Amino acid sequence: MFRKSLAIFLFCIAFANAQKKINLDTGWKFHFGHAANPEKDFNYSTATIYSKSGGAAKTAIDTKFVDSTWTNVTLPHDWAVELPFVNSPNFDVESHGYKPVGGLYPETSIGWYRKHFNLDKSDSDKRFEIQFDGIFRNATIWLNGFFVGNNFSGYVGKSYDITDYLNFDKENVIVVRVDATQYEGWFYEGAGIYRHVWLNTFNNIHIPEDGLFVHSTVNGKNTDVTIETEVENKNFNPSDCVVYSYITDRKGKQIAKTNEQKISLSVNQKSTVKQKLTITNADLWSLENPYLYKVVSVVKQGNQIIDKRKSNFGIRTLRFDANEGFFLNGKHIKIQGTNNHQDHAGLGSALPDYLQYYRIKLLKELGSNAYRTSHNAPTPELLEACDSLGMLVLDEQRLLNSSPEYLDQFERLIRRDRNHPSVFLWSIGNEEGWIQKTETGKKIAQTLLAKQKQLDPTRTSTYAADMGNEFNGVNEVIPIRGFNYRQFAVADYHRDHPNQPLIGTEMGSTVTTRGIYEKDSIRAYVPDQDITAPWWASKAEDWWKLAAENKYWLGGFVWTGFDYRGEPTPYKWPNINSHFGIMDVCGFPKNIYYYYKSWWTNEDVLHISPHWNWPDKVGKPIDVWVNTNADDVELFLNGKSLGKKQMPRNSHLQWEVVYEPGTLEAVAYKKGKKLTAKVETTGQPVKVILSPDKTLMIANGYDADIINVSFVDKDGKEVPDANNMVNFIISGDAKIIGVGNGDPSSHEADKCVDGAWQRSAFNGKCQIIIQSGKTVGSIKLEAKANGLISASTTIQTK
Repeated sequence: MFRKSLAIFLFCIAFANAQKKINLDTGWKFHFGHAANPEKDFNYSTATIYSKSGGAAKTAIDTKFVDSTWTNVTLPHDWAVELPFVNSPNFDVESHGYKPVGGLYPETSIGWYRKHFNLDKSDSDKRFEIQFDGIFRNATIWLNGFFVGNNFSGYVGKSYDITDYLNFDKENVIVVRVDATQYEGWFYEGAGIYRHVWLNTFNNIHIPEDGLFVHSTVNGKNTDVTIETEVENKNFNPSDCVVYSYITDRKGKQIAKTNEQKISLSVNQKSTVKQKLTITNADLWSLENPYLYKVVSVVKQGNQIIDKRKSNFGIRTLRFDANEGFFLNGKHIKIQGTNNHQDHAGLGSALPDYLQYYRIKLLKELGSNAYRTSHNAPTPELLEACDSLGMLVLDEQRLLNSSPEYLDQFERLIRRDRNHPSVFLWSIGNEEGWIQKTETGKKIAQTLLAKQKQLDPTRTSTYAADMGNEFNGVNEVIPIRGFNYRQFAVADYHRDHPNQPLIGTEMGSTVTTRGIYEKDSIRAYVPDQDITAPWWASKAEDWWKLAAENKYWLGGFVWTGFDYRGEPTPYKWPNINSHFGIMDVCGFPKNIYYYYKSWWTNEDVLHISPHWNWPDKVGKPIDVWVNTNADDVELFLNGKSLGKKQMPRNSHLQWEVVYEPGTLEAVAYKKGKKLTAKVETTGQPVKVILSPDKTLMIANGYDADIINVSFVDKDGKEVPDANNMVNFIISGDAKIIGVGNGDPSSHEADKCVDGAWQRSAFNGKCQIIIQSGKTVGSIKLEAKANGLISASTTIQTK
């Protein structure tokens, strides 16, 4: 057991008398190093640290180093989001959101982390492993002065056995040096230990990390479940043990159990035990009912359980047909996907777990059924959210590369994620323009595909190719052809290669700014309608009509579901994030949201845009768009009909309306059912409104909540163009961890000093993210804006 002095909170997952998974997110110290000045980098490049094991004198690696003046931080931690914006002409700085991280900024591109902890002597016979879920990037780890390892990747996690270096009679010190001077992508990537860290303890005979693989085959009413359990012996002598597994339903009831199987292991040997169980009338994992079973693999010696591993899994069938499309459990499903990077307003890349569920929930409400992890290994909690909520995942490798480093990254990705039922397809890379049409690219792809089949024979792969009707290279060997744009070449490619399934791995890329209706090259805004796309991309209606109306399209993934930091297409400074999202960086819908929702759901959708506050345009024409899935629409201005129009499928309707204040109303009929929607001219804002996503939080120190801010006029009408500055005050055991507003050109701070949290609204909205403490009770959040009636909301914690 751990003594109370060990500053570890969040949560601990204990497996009987066997494995423990203890969260190490609290109690870290942080300080910038320096990529060009050794003295400011704690002598890292001038002191000799690799000549003798455990020797690191005069550096921050030394256990005696005093870090009392360093900043206290809790993980996940992204130091980049806290830095100011800088106007740089460098393309990479621009594409990463104008944050001073990278080789041009040596003073803010190296980060040092240190953590002190104690262990109880009663655990000295256990094995210990430290697990980092994600560090950006090139992280070097030491424990008690001993070099532990290096993780080159900024996305795929890595674990290290640290048993030999631990102290049980004095303090232990973990040190991590993070080097973000080099980029991996061309988008905001953050910097630091931005995912969870765990301390895993287990027996010398144990199931290693990702050593449990479960997969199934459905045969009518019976489902055969195969459980592959890898067991490792780290004793100094050969050892025997017994392995068995059982399955529980979602309520925890045991429904099947294997026989016990004895195995003998030599020193350091790993052996895989393959066992099978049958489930009759299994509940299938689906988008509507994402049913999860649990498998538990157990290792015994004598009558004692010495190790356990648990994994959720789902039972489902996948079929990709080159002519008929994609089938989940025998049901035809058109892939209605979105691409997404991993950052969110106010937080950068360091998201609390709750945010993963919040974002997937928003995408589900849109009507999306699939998520591409562009262009890297996702955080494990994202996949857990997709498993639980019913969202398919296209899981992507960072690079099309078959070197030992990238093969290892691919293996770690697959072994980590292959039990997730949401993962329906792997991607071996994205837009590798140097090699994708070449024999070299083809050979690399074949190597990666062979590795995928070795590790996960239950799935197949695609590759995101920005190529038209071209076959040479990767496309010759990839099982499912991926199209990044080039949507008008899909039909020709299918004609020439009719037996190869195909999917739109990146489609759309309309650029819009929420609530803006005229191009503004000074503030770097584009109109909030489906009218503007880069030369290499397409508008929503251009691609979706083709995908929706042709069965041989499996479907596609829009670029992107959410706006993200960096890639400020089609502008540069002062624009610091993208315009590609169906929603902005906060998750507030843009008008294109209602186009996709109209055709991606069976819900009744009737949406009018723009808003109706145009005091400078009285008597002038306004371009009015209606997005709906109704059969016809009639538009009225202040009660006067402006005409009725039939609604073409997978399209929208437009009217040119001479502006006058009042009410613009749409009346539609859908299979005889009347639908109505309206936009109204409002007065000035008089009151702030707070809308929390939930009113009950868990008092565990890591749960979070989103509170959205809006404004109403004296008649209670929401004001769509309010831009007031809002100040936030929180009381109770909780803290504010970020603010945002969706403005792609806002340079306001995402992180504020405690007691001085604020954010201006952008076109009627802003957002605040809070995190719970550990005390049960009430949290009160107040929002104040000059001259307006304040708002408050109370959130209970349990």
